[in-house]
Amino acid sequence: MKVSVGIVAYNEEKNLPKILEDVGKQTFPHDQMEVVLVDSRSEDGTRGLMQKFAEEHKEEFFSIQVVDNPERRQSCGWNHAIRSFTTEVLIRVDAHSSIPPEFVAENAAALEEGEMVTGGVRPNIVEEDSPWQQVLLTAESSMFGSSAAGFRREGKKAYVKSFFHGAYRREVFEKAGMFREDLGRTEDNEFHYRLRQKGFRLCMVPGIISYQMIRPDLGKMCRQKFANGYWIGLTVGVCPGCLSLYHFVPFAFLCGILLTTLLAVLSHPQLAVLMWSLYWLLAAGMAVLAVRGQKKYLGHLLLPLLFFLLHVSYGAGTLAGLAKMPFWRRKHTGTAGSLACGDQPEKE
Repeated sequence: MKVSVGIVAYNEEKNLPKILEDVGKQTFPHDQMEVVLVDSRSEDGTRGLMQKFAEEHKEEFFSIQVVDNPERRQSCGWNHAIRSFTTEVLIRVDAHSSIPPEFVAENAAALEEGEMVTGGVRPNIVEEDSPWQQVLLTAESSMFGSSAAGFRREGKKAYVKSFFHGAYRREVFEKAGMFREDLGRTEDNEFHYRLRQKGFRLCMVPGIISYQMIRPDLGKMCRQKFANGYWIGLTVGVCPGCLSLYHFVPFAFLCGILLTTLLAVLSHPQLAVLMWSLYWLLAAGMAVLAVRGQKKYLGHLLLPLLFFLLHVSYGAGTLAGLAKMPFWRRKHTGTAGSLACGDQPEKE
């Protein structure tokens, strides 16, 4: 079996060398591996790093391609990768991540057993091992701070709704199409929903693991959460079935804040007192659980506040997305794989 590893990157000069190094260390036979590197018109040295990798390793791999993504949006980039790869399988890998040496081999083994789509767990890691980044990692990795999604944690072999870093047989794209290009952040949710509608099953294999780097500071993390929530709000208008209830928990919390605050202003503070008491008790309890068995840092005392900021950021993003959704939906007919990225992409 020949396998392609695809990486789409925009301004990843800092992180790209690490993931390319990981690709070079794969135990899967390199003469059976193709590497498809997609540059989204980066404004730093990303493309140069891709070209350097291609030149230095051209005799090592079956093929190395450097592909342009002029539309710049990630969903468009993945469609360029799909159009370009030449093997039986495309494995999607995020530029802001890390993969162990057996990652490709584990996916290939699961596919050779008959699976059509495979993936695994995706725990978070830090870019730099500082006390504050370790605190942020604890907040991001906590079920309360991030989500209960199965792809983030260890588990048994199971068929799931979605995961990161999937491996797809070519037949999957031929039958189900490509990524919906007018979506950002939720393009994988919609694509995996469409796969399930076509009868494909997404197999999460315990031996498959990859790592996602968290944002390096609180401001960037909150902006990431806002953008995630924003695209959830927009996606409601075009594919509500590809979303789960847990996507809307921060939005429900934000609505609770607004409603109980209004009632308190109108001289009915009881619900506000009840909600805030329960929330901070739960946040404190989840903070204790999050640091159990870990090295303790003074910054862990801020975990309840970090949870609050992440929840509000995500909820505010969903509210903004829902407010814009009726107008946005009129412009996006949303045919899967259509080149809807001619407009300037919204920053993600």
